[in-house]
Amino acid sequence: MTAIIGAVLLLLVVVMSIALILGVPLGEFTLGGRFKVFPAKLRFVLVTQLLLQVFFAIVLLQLGHIYPLWFSHKVTKIIGIFFAVYLSLNCLGNLFSKSKKERFVMTPLSAVTAFCYWVNVIAF
Repeated sequence: MTAIIGAVLLLLVVVMSIALILGVPLGEFTLGGRFKVFPAKLRFVLVTQLLLQVFFAIVLLQLGHIYPLWFSHKVTKIIGIFFAVYLSLNCLGNLFSKSKKERFVMTPLSAVTAFCYWVNVIAF
């Protein structure tokens, strides 16, 4: 169940990334809130983030035995540990963001997602 919860949260971030790429003024929720509307030349960062978030969600579903493995069990576990650490550090980054919206919305979201990753990578 935690794999599904985490994947849904990651997909919410994907939806937000799509909105940001399309110019919706949600920039205060990411990158320290520097941009209300992301400049067009920086939107490639969001495309990269979007692709990573989709991959994060797929790997989490694989760790939860919901989606078939793309890699061996060992490689999937290593990727899962890496992503769990990354999301934990991301949570800390959000916690210390200059943007109140990023601190109060993205920190809990990233904390729950990191927790879901840790639960599934440990049980995998």
